[in-house]
Amino acid sequence: EVQLVESGGGLVQAGGSLRLSCAASGFIFDDYNIGWFRQAPGKEREGVSCISSSDGITYYADSVKGRFTISRDNAKNTVYLQMNSLKPEDTAVYYCAAGFRVITWYLRYEYAYWGQGTQVTVSS
Repeated sequence: EVQLVESGGGLVQAGGSLRLSCAASGFIFDDYNIGWFRQAPGKEREGVSCISSSDGITYYADSVKGRFTISRDNAKNTVYLQMNSLKPEDTAVYYCAAGFRVITWYLRYEYAYWGQGTQVTVSS
């Protein structure tokens, strides 16, 4: 059974850091693009970052560029999101997602599999 499990969320003060992990199983991890999305209460789920299956190319939303870094360890079937210089507006539930064929990385419908989410709260 396909499973994506996020971990590493928590409460942090503005300016602090967190590292999220996404552990995958039940599919050929190396063949899938992995994206991170987030959703704040009352807002749409938005793309944060993506790392490709082919060349490991990375993509970032303008709002997190320079602060967040996505990486993958194929030997561990795990994707990470290192989040530095966190801001209160980063507060959201963060989800990882896997897509086999992804054309536009920040569109939700490109991803077939989703994790349960992990809460990130940044206090001011």
